[in-house]
Amino acid sequence: MKSIKIIPAIVAVMAMILTGCSNADTESRIARLEGRVAELEGSGTASARSSSTAKPAVANTPETKPEGPLPVFAFSEESHDFGTINEGDVVEHVFEFTNTGDAPLIISSAAGSCGCTVPEWPKEPIGVGEKGEIKVKFNSRKKPGVQNKTVTITSNTFPKQKRIKIKANVTPAPKDADSPS
Repeated sequence: MKSIKIIPAIVAVMAMILTGCSNADTESRIARLEGRVAELEGSGTASARSSSTAKPAVANTPETKPEGPLPVFAFSEESHDFGTINEGDVVEHVFEFTNTGDAPLIISSAAGSCGCTVPEWPKEPIGVGEKGEIKVKFNSRKKPGVQNKTVTITSNTFPKQKRIKIKANVTPAPKDADSPS
C-alpha cells in the first residue's frame, strides 16, 4: 500500500524538478517531498510495505539521539553569497569544516536543492579534530534573479542532516537581437 503512495510523491518531485527551481517556495516543497519519499522508502521491509495491515510511518517522529560518542560538524561558515553574477556563470565555493566530536565523521550523501547546485564531499571518514571540505558548484544557466539554494548533508551526526546555503543575484543574459524569438 505504501508503494502506491511513493509513486505519486516521486512523480511530483520529478515534475517540480523538471519545471525549474528558481522559486524558493518550490525548492522548499521539493526538499520536504524528497524527505518524505526517503522516509517512506526507508521505513519497514518490502513485505511490510506491501501488507495492508502494516502500520503507517509516523511522519513527525523526532530523531532519537544515539548513545555513545558522536561526530560534530563545525563549519567555518554555513552560508555563502556569491553576490551579483551573470546568467550562465558557473561559480563554486568551498565550505570548510572540522570534526569537533568524539567519533569519526562519515558523510553518506550531500544533495543540492536543485540540479543547478552540485556538491562534492569527502567519501572517507573525517577523524576527530580533522578538517574536511564540501565544494558546491552553482550553474546559473537559465536562473536569472535572486537565487537561494541549499545543500542537505546526511551523516552519522546528531541530527543526521545539516544544511549549508548559497545565494546569488543572477543578472539576466542580454537578449541577442539577431537570434530568432
